[in-house]
Amino acid sequence: MKRAWPLAAVAVAVVLTTAVVFAAQEQSSGVIFAHSRTVKYSPLVPGVSSAVVWGDTAQGPFGGFTKFRPGFDAGMHTHTADVLVVVLRGAYLYRDDAGAKRVGPGDFIRIPGGHKHWSGGDRKEGALFYQQTFGKFDLIPAK
Repeated sequence: MKRAWPLAAVAVAVVLTTAVVFAAQEQSSGVIFAHSRTVKYSPLVPGVSSAVVWGDTAQGPFGGFTKFRPGFDAGMHTHTADVLVVVLRGAYLYRDDAGAKRVGPGDFIRIPGGHKHWSGGDRKEGALFYQQTFGKFDLIPAK
């Protein structure tokens, strides 16, 4: 059973990589390579920075790296499009009506569009993750 988790993580990584490659092919005929430690991050909101690797967050599908500072709190919210996250360092904290999850390095979470949830970064390490959507990115505060 312990061997199933690493294999599942590899399978998810392969699926996400394949999705990125197919999406990138629609926008470019070349290979896209990005290293999370050397891309240029831009601040989005206090406590969050991002480096878009492909696509356009405002217009449609995209993929890129996002950093949450330690203790970042995004509050309860939804997104219009599904959000797919693979954590690289630290921990992406997630909570919804079903409970809380600590999404750590090598872990994957898919958050369906319209699903009310809370997210944030680990209090000590924050989070670095690759995220992808199949539509534009937005964050709609929940009431």
